[in-house]
Amino acid sequence: MTSDPRAAYIHVPFCRHRCGYCNFTLVARRDDLIDAYLDALERELIAFGGPHEIDTLFFGGGTPTHLPPKQLERLFAIAQCCFPLVSGEYVGWAVPTTPPPPAPEFTIEANPTDLNDEKSKILAASGVTRLSLGAQSFHASKLKILERDHDAATIRAAVEFARSFAQSISLDLIFGVPGETLADWQADLDQALALSPDHISTYGLTFEKGTNFWSRLNHGELKQTDEDLERQMYELAIDRLTAAGYEHYEVSNFARPSHRCRHNENYWLGGQYFAAGPGASRFIAGRRETNHKSTTTYIHRVLSGQSPVAESEHLNPEDSARERLVFALRRLEGISPAHFAATTGFTIDDLIGPTLQPLLDRGLLSRTSTNLRLTRPGLLLSDSIWPYFLRG
Repeated sequence: MTSDPRAAYIHVPFCRHRCGYCNFTLVARRDDLIDAYLDALERELIAFGGPHEIDTLFFGGGTPTHLPPKQLERLFAIAQCCFPLVSGEYVGWAVPTTPPPPAPEFTIEANPTDLNDEKSKILAASGVTRLSLGAQSFHASKLKILERDHDAATIRAAVEFARSFAQSISLDLIFGVPGETLADWQADLDQALALSPDHISTYGLTFEKGTNFWSRLNHGELKQTDEDLERQMYELAIDRLTAAGYEHYEVSNFARPSHRCRHNENYWLGGQYFAAGPGASRFIAGRRETNHKSTTTYIHRVLSGQSPVAESEHLNPEDSARERLVFALRRLEGISPAHFAATTGFTIDDLIGPTLQPLLDRGLLSRTSTNLRLTRPGLLLSDSIWPYFLRG
């Protein structure tokens, strides 16, 4: 018998505007849909049954904090009726920690411009423990290219608001923006560190097909950062942040002790999770279901009594094991071959034996009797390694 997931994700698709690089499921300047979305979300969650007690709750987007105060309060009330957070000891699912981390973890993503005294009080009253702030940069010119609507002062003010309620504050930063220099990136890192966040995520800018940036790239209006420079930026982040006391625990993520994102660790360790909202993907009992990405279609389908699911697949044991291997290897501490075999029914050699040795020979992976992990050179090329592991 499969136990219930201990994690839940709620997708909130509303934004003030769509940034040119963004390919997430969202609608901009459609606040007229918020109440209908909340009606649909409530109905979708009712269909899950429950309540289902969970350890981590994560609101992503879009921009959850874009919702006006009353609608933000309703969002939290709807979600917590279905997914009450565990009280007392942290239950956990796959993360071995001694002693167990404090419970629960309640994360919300936010834009700096959205945080003010009123919304901070709502987040505090609703029990939010972790705030993930989309800072991206402190440079005015870089923020302009990224089409962000805040400045460095707004980021600093948002962090101060967050300190009034959040036990953990995370900053997202982007590197490799057209025209950015290594010195620019170092200045971003230094300004982020000056705010003493508990967690920092760093992402190289990608040009996703279908975005405005993709179109501008193909019309010669934007130019991608040189690969060598982008590699230097990533390595600078590793060196600068680890020297400042942050643990580099996943390819893109750095945390102070006891401030890892436990919700994301559940993904990386192959755990189950609930998910609701437009474009949301859930993984329960080996089945992955993904809702319609169109917010209007999602609303229409749910409110007319239809399923919001657009895609559904049941992963066979081998595909599930391959995915688990890839996600687990994103974590810097790597994976225990014995534990992997015990939990999936496959040895690592069963799945990737012919592929593994050349990667070991090139120094991209390191293997001992008790561990398999990415090396520093492997980190720099990890995105090119994963497709080989996913092939049958």
